[in-house]
Amino acid sequence: MPRVEIRFAGFGGQGIGLLGRLMGEAIALYMKEKNAIMTQSYGPESRGGASSSDVVIDEGEIAYPKATHYDYLVVMSEEAYHKYIPNLKEGGTLFVEENLVILDDHAKKAGKILKIPATKIAEEIGSSLYANIAMLGFFCANTDIVSEDALKKVIREKVKARFVKNNLIAFEKGKNYKG
Repeated sequence: MPRVEIRFAGFGGQGIGLLGRLMGEAIALYMKEKNAIMTQSYGPESRGGASSSDVVIDEGEIAYPKATHYDYLVVMSEEAYHKYIPNLKEGGTLFVEENLVILDDHAKKAGKILKIPATKIAEEIGSSLYANIAMLGFFCANTDIVSEDALKKVIREKVKARFVKNNLIAFEKGKNYKG
């Protein structure tokens, strides 16, 4: 497997950093044939400002930890879509929070566009805070990047105990979403 670059992006408060950390740790800890590095950035506004996290995966050493030309772009806000779509590789895969992002002609560069109402799914569970994990389940089901078992294991280990049950429900709903 050659180097794979993933950018998760949205606004502060959507759990974009957690999304990247869970993905990176699942790969680094439980997918022994792969290496992964996660980095994140966010605007000074913490809640509501721009937020992104990158996961770079490779079989060998990872010399540069930042994603610059994404194989996968996961956007959970309109601002994130407009900011990062120029760096999606031609033919790359675009994951979209369909109720928060309106696509334009720039999306035509994507080889595949996958949409999910992650926030709506999360609200049905009881809180929009689970939207990131619904998106994670959807991503897992539609790629061969990381195993479901590795992600569930990391959710159980890294998420606060009182939130694990609902996060696992959100993961399953995202994984099983067919549109």
